Amino acid sequence: MPEQSNDYRVVVFGAGGVGKSSLVLRFVKGTFRDTYIPTVEDTYRQVISCDKSVCTLQITDTTGSHQFPAMQRLSISKGHAFILVYSVTSRQSLEELKPIYQQVLAIKGSVDAIPVMLVGNKSDETQREVETKDGEAQATAWKCAFMETSAKMNCNVKELFQELLTLEKKRNMSLSVDGKRSGKQKHADKLKGKCSIM
Repeated sequence: MPEQSNDYRVVVFGAGGVGKSSLVLRFVKGTFRDTYIPTVEDTYRQVISCDKSVCTLQITDTTGSHQFPAMQRLSISKGHAFILVYSVTSRQSLEELKPIYQQVLAIKGSVDAIPVMLVGNKSDETQREVETKDGEAQATAWKCAFMETSAKMNCNVKELFQELLTLEKKRNMSLSVDGKRSGKQKHADKLKGKCSIM
């Protein structure tokens, strides 16, 4: 499918097994799978509200492997916004985001005008290696937004994508095509990653 000029391209990066595909599939299709299937690269599209019109949110789910550096550079150069995902159960997965963040900086020049979200996924897990405050501190150092999510429990998944669109200052975008904002949680709670586990 050819790219449209009004596509808004979001790229999802992170180490293998942190739940990038699970977050994207939960958001786009409302599904969750327990089995791990490594991704090379998948692209999903969703119609969203954009400047009182509609445009396509194009989400690129990248590989967790380091075998495809050219694909990674291309994804960064074409991306409008970035989601950097780690698992709260793996400090190593947060460390693996550092060179990716540096590459975004190198290719884009600055992240000041680019929506970037640092996301701690698997917040439903009890065996944590990365506390919420550690994720928040890394996001502050990188001057980006932060949120914890659980693709499994469907916690903060829609909010993650809405918040990312809210960070875009060049266009006025919303997940709901009628332009109304959705989500019942308080804004501050969402950013701190408060998930009410049922």
